[in-house]
Amino acid sequence: MSDLIVRSVGDLRRLVASWRREGMTVGLVPTMGAIHVGHLSLVTEAKSRCDKVVASIFVNPTQFGENEDFDAYPADEVHDVQQLSSAGTDLVFCPGRDDVYPEGFSTIVSVTGVTSGLCGPFRPGHFDGVATVVAKLLLQCLPDVAVFGEKDYQQLLVIRQLVRDLNIPVEIVGAPIIREEDGLAMSSRNRYLSVEERALAPALNRVLRSVADDVIVKPADCERICSLARSELLEIGFASVDYVGIFNSETLELLKSYSAPARVFGAARLGTARLIDNLLIE
Repeated sequence: MSDLIVRSVGDLRRLVASWRREGMTVGLVPTMGAIHVGHLSLVTEAKSRCDKVVASIFVNPTQFGENEDFDAYPADEVHDVQQLSSAGTDLVFCPGRDDVYPEGFSTIVSVTGVTSGLCGPFRPGHFDGVATVVAKLLLQCLPDVAVFGEKDYQQLLVIRQLVRDLNIPVEIVGAPIIREEDGLAMSSRNRYLSVEERALAPALNRVLRSVADDVIVKPADCERICSLARSELLEIGFASVDYVGIFNSETLELLKSYSAPARVFGAARLGTARLIDNLLIE
C-alpha cells in the first residue's frame, strides 16, 4: 500500500510527469480524508474522464475557524488509502503541513462575490483557506480534470471562479451528491451525530425537497416558504438553522422570487455537527 503514497511535491510532480510522457491524462480528487462512498464516487467520476487519478489527503487547517473541529476531525490514513485504492485511485498524495504551508508562507487566495452569502458569514475565513489550498493542489499536481462534490456547492463555485480568474489550465467537474438510503447527504461530519441525532438528520433533505416543490407552485413566496422551513427544522429538533434559502445556481444571488436556474440550500446544526445540503429546483 505504501507504494501508492507520495508525500512530497517533488515526488508527486515526477510521477505525474512520467504519466504525461506516456500521453496519459490526469484527474485529481482533493479530500481531507475520512473517506466515504461519496469520495469514492468522485474517484469513479475522475476515472471515467482520465487515464490516471490522484487523490490528495490533507486536513487543511486554514479552512477551520477558531471554534471549529480541526483537532477532532477524523483521521485514519491507512483506512483512507485502502478505500481510495479499492476505487481505482492510482496515487495518493499525503503532504504534511510543512509541505503545504512551509515556514514563511504568507500568501492567501481570496475569492469574493460567491463567498458573500450562504456559509460565508457563518464561517469567516473558511473560503480563503479552501481557495488557497485548492490553488496549491492544482498547481502541485497540474491535472487535466479536478472533481469536487456538489454537496459543497458553494465551494465548487468558489473553485471554478479561482480557476477562471487565475487561468489555471484545469477542468473543474461537479459530481452529484451521494446520499444515504434515507436521503441524508454523505459527509465525514455525519460521524459526529449521536444515534438520536442521526435519526433526525434526514429531515434537512426532506424539508429542502418540500421547499423546492412549494416554490415551483408559488414562485413569489420564496421568503415565506423558507421561513416556514426554518421553523419546521427547529420544531423537529435541530439546535439552530443558519439558513434555508433559494439561490441562483450560477451566481448564488438570494432570490425573493423563484426563477431558473436555482437551487435550495440549507445549513443547520444537530449537536456538534453542522449539516449542509442543497438540491436543484426542477
